[in-house]
Amino acid sequence: MEPTSGLYPPIAVANYFIQKSLDTGIEVTPMKLLKLVYISHGWSLGLLNEPLINEAVEAWTYGPVIPSLYRQLKEYGRGRVTKLLSFFQWGNLLKGFASPTIPEADTRTRDLLENVWNAYGDKSGLYLSAITHKPATPWSLTPPNGIIAQDIIKEHYRSLARVAA
Repeated sequence: MEPTSGLYPPIAVANYFIQKSLDTGIEVTPMKLLKLVYISHGWSLGLLNEPLINEAVEAWTYGPVIPSLYRQLKEYGRGRVTKLLSFFQWGNLLKGFASPTIPEADTRTRDLLENVWNAYGDKSGLYLSAITHKPATPWSLTPPNGIIAQDIIKEHYRSLARVAA
C-alpha cells in the first residue's frame, strides 16, 4: 500500500514490527507495538523532519496512543501479537482484507524502523511506556485525551538526538 503524502497508516508500521517479531522470536504485545509506532513517528519527525504516520497521536492516561491502532490490537489484551494486522478494504474493483506494509523500495523508512527495532525491540512494553511518560515528554506536555502536537514530538526527539550525539 502506497502512503498518502509520504505518510503510512499506523498498522503498516505496526506490521513491520510484528514481522520482525515473527522473524526473530522477540515478543511484541499491544502496548509494545503502540509505543514502537509512536517512537518511530517521533524519530521520523526528529531526524527526518517528516511525519511517519497519517493519524494523530493522543495523550491518554497511560501514554501516547494512536486510537485506530489501539482498536486493532485490543483483541490481544496483554498477550503476544501473533499475526499481521489487516482491515477490510473497499474499492471499485477490489474488495477484501489488506495487511498494509512498508514497501521494500522505501529504504529510508525501513532503515529508520530497523534502527528503532535495534534500539527498542528487546525492551518490554512497560519499559517503553515508562520512557514515554517521563516529565517533559510530549505526552506530559499535552492535556489529557488531547492530540499531541507534532512540533512538540519533533522537538523532543531532536533534543534526544542532540544528547546522543
